[in-house]
Amino acid sequence: MKGKQKAWAYFDTSVLVKRYVREGGSEEAQNLLRKYRFISSVITPVEASTSFRRRKDSGDLAVRHFDAILKRFDSDRRTWELIETGKEVLDQAERLGREKNVRALDAIHIASAVLFREATGQKLPFITADSAQRHAAGGVSLDVIWVA
Repeated sequence: MKGKQKAWAYFDTSVLVKRYVREGGSEEAQNLLRKYRFISSVITPVEASTSFRRRKDSGDLAVRHFDAILKRFDSDRRTWELIETGKEVLDQAERLGREKNVRALDAIHIASAVLFREATGQKLPFITADSAQRHAAGGVSLDVIWVA
């Protein structure tokens, strides 16, 4: 694909984690991460890191796997585009929270994707493995790709 940039896609943390932890949907997540340029919210590294830690602490993830995941995660992170959660994103997320059945961090993800789409005029797939978030994102006309 030399000479032509891949299209952007907004990745929710629920899909990104599948890149590092083998679970249902991991193969599809890998394919989507190869197909699209990665954009997400600045909260994504925090969410992913806490997810990895919880899995390690519960025994679902061995210490050696946890360390390897963090190393790969830190390396991959250099290629990501992360949207700041400034006033505009937080205001939009608050509106979503009042209008949709959505959790706070999911509202920030959706607001980030909506504002990126509005600012760039680009069609932006919103990729998630979170069912509640999928419904809320579809409710604001995002082009949702569901990873089961």
